[in-house]
Amino acid sequence: MTNDSIRPVTPGELLEISGYYWKTCTLHAAVKLDVFTLIGKEAKRADVLASEIGTDERALTFLLNALSAMGLLQKKQEAYANTETAVKFLSRASEAYIGYMILHHHHLFESWGRLDRSVLTGKPVRERTSIGESEWREAFLMGMFNNAMGIAPQLAPQIDLSKRYRLLDLGGGPGTYAVFFCKHHPQLAATVFDLETSRSFAEKIFAQFGMKDRISFHGGDYLKDAIPGTYDVAWLSHILHGEGPAECRDLVRKAVSVLEPGGLILIHDFILNDSMDGPLFPTLFSLNMLLGTPKGQSYSQRQIIDILQGAGVEDIRRHPFRGPTESGILMGTAPSRNP
Repeated sequence: MTNDSIRPVTPGELLEISGYYWKTCTLHAAVKLDVFTLIGKEAKRADVLASEIGTDERALTFLLNALSAMGLLQKKQEAYANTETAVKFLSRASEAYIGYMILHHHHLFESWGRLDRSVLTGKPVRERTSIGESEWREAFLMGMFNNAMGIAPQLAPQIDLSKRYRLLDLGGGPGTYAVFFCKHHPQLAATVFDLETSRSFAEKIFAQFGMKDRISFHGGDYLKDAIPGTYDVAWLSHILHGEGPAECRDLVRKAVSVLEPGGLILIHDFILNDSMDGPLFPTLFSLNMLLGTPKGQSYSQRQIIDILQGAGVEDIRRHPFRGPTESGILMGTAPSRNP
């Protein structure tokens, strides 16, 4: 695309971009107060909800009206009902609930307000002290579960693991992808390797899906600790973007080193184009990594291919999968002898 073909952004659109966080904060407040869960499948008046939440009725009415204008609630005379979207995705009673990911975004909000400081210094500004480690970790891990639940059930049938028997889910957090790969491939067993603090969340998910006998959790730091065992497929989902180029090269080499000859490695991440100026979400995600990590960033397809080639990976190709936030998959096979 040339500069001549780019449509000018109007002042009104600039102001909409500038003030969009008003909508963001409205949604975050409603999820934090659990408004959608309390309404459920009924319609409730503001005074009833205010009593249940323990909040100011007048202020809550402002929030409920704004949520109605945003299409998340429907006002019926003096009562408010959830829309179909809210019932499905914003009520804790739904299996499709994505509120944990929204809470994770809320925890990132303060650091985004200091993006100029990160750009000036080149250093992260995000701290967890204001929200607490346990609250942050729950929102992060269950947010990852929310995200993966929107992708993994549809993705697992698209990747042929019918001749694979041992899967390594490196940095897998709650292990959602491992669960669905194993569900779709009955011969497959998996190990999720992640920090020990993720164990309780992961084992809860394994039990929830009846996978305790086929998926195990091994606690460790994937940058520092050895990975036990050997595997014929390695799945690295959304971990490269948290590290710098040198660490990414080490991670991929480590994953390849525990693969059998001809083993499959799959890299799932937000993938930039080779000019690094799109798609939009991966470019914004690089800023998110700037705010929260010393070296993390989104990587381009060419950069990931170079990392794989540096580890001796062969037959590298892009899978046709395209995620809702421009995530993609690069895959290849381990060499006959590990480098």
